[in-house]
Amino acid sequence: MNYRHAYHAGNFADIVKHAVLARIVEYLKQKDKAFRVIDTHAGIGLYDMSSLEAGKTGEWRGGIGRLMDAQLDPTLSQFLAPYLGAVKAANPQGGPTKYPGSPLVVRHLLRRQDRLSAIELHPQDAARLKAVFAGDIQVRVIELDGWLTLGAHLPPKEKRGLVLIDPPFEQAGEFERLLSGLRKAHQRWPGGIYALWYPIKDRPAVAAFREGLAEAGIAKILDIAFEIRPAGVEPGLEGSGMVVVNPPFTLENELRAALPVLHELLAEQPGAAWTVKWLSPEQM
Repeated sequence: MNYRHAYHAGNFADIVKHAVLARIVEYLKQKDKAFRVIDTHAGIGLYDMSSLEAGKTGEWRGGIGRLMDAQLDPTLSQFLAPYLGAVKAANPQGGPTKYPGSPLVVRHLLRRQDRLSAIELHPQDAARLKAVFAGDIQVRVIELDGWLTLGAHLPPKEKRGLVLIDPPFEQAGEFERLLSGLRKAHQRWPGGIYALWYPIKDRPAVAAFREGLAEAGIAKILDIAFEIRPAGVEPGLEGSGMVVVNPPFTLENELRAALPVLHELLAEQPGAAWTVKWLSPEQM
């Protein structure tokens, strides 16, 4: 499948992905020491909900559009607060008319001592991303294949932080790249937090990916799955997942409290499910 960000910005998958991302960043901020976030497939940073791409799918209306109009349960409101703060900052006139991608969500939450490395391969997208962060000394935008980052850029000099791996799934073999990329990165920086996004569309491929993670010899792998539709006869984007390696110790309980409420708000068909499961134990 092709999951270029511009077509799907602000949909249900972005909400879950960016909410989890924001909670991890907030956790890292609990210590004074600086940290770095490395976003391997950063996109263009800011998305226009009136663009041709967003209008072609309209997916944001069932995602951030629905969320912004909802009266949120206190538990869900607290969980989403860091993420929604970034969305509101991107829409000072109200909205949402703009949607912040992962680099802007992260940047909104950083302290003065923290840094972001935003990696983007596509030249035009990288140029747009550089324009978004022009003059920002806390953000470094690099035009590079994000998969190469998992070798050359780890560990970061801060020795604390997060690697977000969110490929567009434009090519075959992305699940295999995710698995091999994580193995390589974890060997170089076993203490880092890793967040890997994946689509739930090809169910056998997802099952094989999860099995590969469980057998990778890496401790503390938490898998978060969020579906808005049950498996159908015709393949489609039925859900999305986030794998978090070395997750904050608070994250599992936060998810178990917030996801049922979020799922009730965003699910489109009966029979859709959400799950939070450990794929590997704390010690290997």
